[in-house]
Amino acid sequence: MTTPTSDRPLALVTGASSGIGYELAAQFVEHGFDVVIAAEDDGIELAAQKLRRDGGPQIWSVRVDLAREQGVTELVAAVTATGRPLDALALNAGRGAGGAFVGGTDLADELEIVDLNVRSTVHLAKRLLPGMVERGTGRVLFTSSIASTMPGPFQAVYNASKSFVQSFAEALRNELKDTGVTVTSLMPGPTDTEFFDRADMEDTPVGSGRKDDPAKVAEQGFEAMMRGDQTITAGSLMNKVQTAAGKIIPDKLKSEQHRRMAEPGSGS
Repeated sequence: MTTPTSDRPLALVTGASSGIGYELAAQFVEHGFDVVIAAEDDGIELAAQKLRRDGGPQIWSVRVDLAREQGVTELVAAVTATGRPLDALALNAGRGAGGAFVGGTDLADELEIVDLNVRSTVHLAKRLLPGMVERGTGRVLFTSSIASTMPGPFQAVYNASKSFVQSFAEALRNELKDTGVTVTSLMPGPTDTEFFDRADMEDTPVGSGRKDDPAKVAEQGFEAMMRGDQTITAGSLMNKVQTAAGKIIPDKLKSEQHRRMAEPGSGS
């Protein structure tokens, strides 16, 4: 992968074929970044076509499965091949699986959630953050979730994975506070993406209920990242209320609340 000389900053967005990831990439393009976008499905090529503009920023699409170590290695190599320093990093790729942990979900699905949401996030951060720190500048955005604030019956592994991402982001922010590299955590609530269909959760209240616009969520996340904010609870006012309440409501009550929203077959 090579590119003509460009004065534009370079960003990487994972999980960018649709949803929040695609909209984050659109934000970078709108604000004059060249962008490397990555996802494991063939929709990443269409996303790149939609993002390209005559005379506009460079867009590179990389189709890789980040739930596999080889996919992470290939993506890092693709970024390195641009010959450009990375100015912004949006680690957005993730997936979920709805259903009871015992008898309702497959082990392979649960382990893939861990590999994608947790392992690849750590792996990419470990490989790409040192260059930013060495140069003394950079913006990093982790897509967490308001799910990180509560135990998640019928989404047990997903919620746990987002709790990891949230803790990881906050720890890195503290470690890097004097380096010129900022770390921001994006915490959306239910958003109108393919997430609930892929997670087999459309028959639940959270899956069938009202959802936020991914473009708005991405815009709020991008702006928070560029400001260097610690966290941004994006989307509706209800998300902000839920996040604030989560700091004082006992986990037992939060678990029951989540159960009512995510139990299979309980949707209207």
